[in-house]
Amino acid sequence: MLGIEVRLYSNERCKDKCILKFALSCSTFLIKIEKMLQVKVIREEQKRILNGLRKRNWSAKQLKVIEDILLLDDRRRSNQTELDNILAENNRLSKQIGQLMGQGKKAEAEDLKLLVAAQKEKVKSLEEQQRSIELDLENLLYTVPNIPHKSVPRGKTPEDNQLAKDWKKPFPSLPDDALAHWDLAKKYQLFDFELGVKLTGAGFPVYRGKGARLQRALVQFFLDEAVKAGFEEINPPLLVNEDTARGTGQLPDKEAQMYTCERDGLFLIPTAEVPVTNIYRDEIVALKDLPIKMTAYTPCFRREAGAWGAHVRGLNRVHQFEKIEIVQIVHPDQSYKTLQAMVRHVSGLLHKLELPYRILRLCGGDMGFASALTFDFEVFSAAQKRWLEVSSVSNFETFQTNRMKLRFRDENGKVELAHTLNGSALALARIVAALLENNQTAEGIRIPKALHKYTGFKMID
Repeated sequence: MLGIEVRLYSNERCKDKCILKFALSCSTFLIKIEKMLQVKVIREEQKRILNGLRKRNWSAKQLKVIEDILLLDDRRRSNQTELDNILAENNRLSKQIGQLMGQGKKAEAEDLKLLVAAQKEKVKSLEEQQRSIELDLENLLYTVPNIPHKSVPRGKTPEDNQLAKDWKKPFPSLPDDALAHWDLAKKYQLFDFELGVKLTGAGFPVYRGKGARLQRALVQFFLDEAVKAGFEEINPPLLVNEDTARGTGQLPDKEAQMYTCERDGLFLIPTAEVPVTNIYRDEIVALKDLPIKMTAYTPCFRREAGAWGAHVRGLNRVHQFEKIEIVQIVHPDQSYKTLQAMVRHVSGLLHKLELPYRILRLCGGDMGFASALTFDFEVFSAAQKRWLEVSSVSNFETFQTNRMKLRFRDENGKVELAHTLNGSALALARIVAALLENNQTAEGIRIPKALHKYTGFKMID
């Protein structure tokens, strides 16, 4: 990150050595602010940090990184103190040299000049050490996930997730010859997996006919509902750079799951959250502008390396899928109220689609790297007789804003980190799977009433 900042200043603004020196100091200062906000919390709340990481099932060996971070920060602080002292002494000597020259004491002035020159070499060495220490510290900090909220249950696997809301009504009653969605797709020519393999590879279905129109209808329905709820519609790029992916926590945690364009140093987005949240990277937003509410429809790309088996058949697991994301940037005091409001928004969508669903509070071991608290939504797939995840709604607190330096100025003029949240509202592939399976009848597949004005048809037959 230091190198990026230096290149920016030196190429565009640094017309002489004085400005270059100023740019270097500004870049270093920004990096210190970014790291110190994390290190300060780790230092002051070490017990809470360690307990939170244990809730994520970190081993004693993994927990040692917290000790390493604090030791490295001690070195950074000690090195900085020595550097500051030498710089202060050099300033004092420089003034003294000027005074001696004015008094005609050239020999004494020359002796001090030699001392200052020797000190400059020491300064150069300390500055190089400081850059190396800060880079090492930054790399360590990037390996530490967000600390779970106190309400997050302990656990290691999805089986340990906590049921926050169950489905109390009867499940759909299907005909005896009910089909799974992949067989319905063949029967009604809705999407084609084999054609996707021909064009691209496994996990890239081709939607066609009423299948394609159903996709488009769902996209428009979800976007309209988000806009009605006060979210600004965004149409972001599908490719992002490394800084953007790092800002929301995809790097270094999820690099193996992302498709990369190595020649250009770009990544295909796994979710619209990544470019949309980064719109406000490196900005201080006005208090009056909070909350900032954004929504975006994008294709999403995930490698899903190693996924196989019956549970990922058909649309249950694909490498490209469509999703509508809702993102909020809020005052820290409001983030958990906002989380509940976003959960209600997703619940409302599923009610309108007439889909049975349940809500899970994720345990520490199943929660995302950047999340402080996550609620997953699962819909019941009647033909498969299993639950399919269709949304995650998460509060990241300051984890992302600390990386992105996304701040706001409070009533007293103090600059603070905002909180970020996002949720799928909704992911289409599994929604389509559940809609097709749950609504199949002897006459065809019934389309929920909420979608009629978007599809232009009430049945797939």
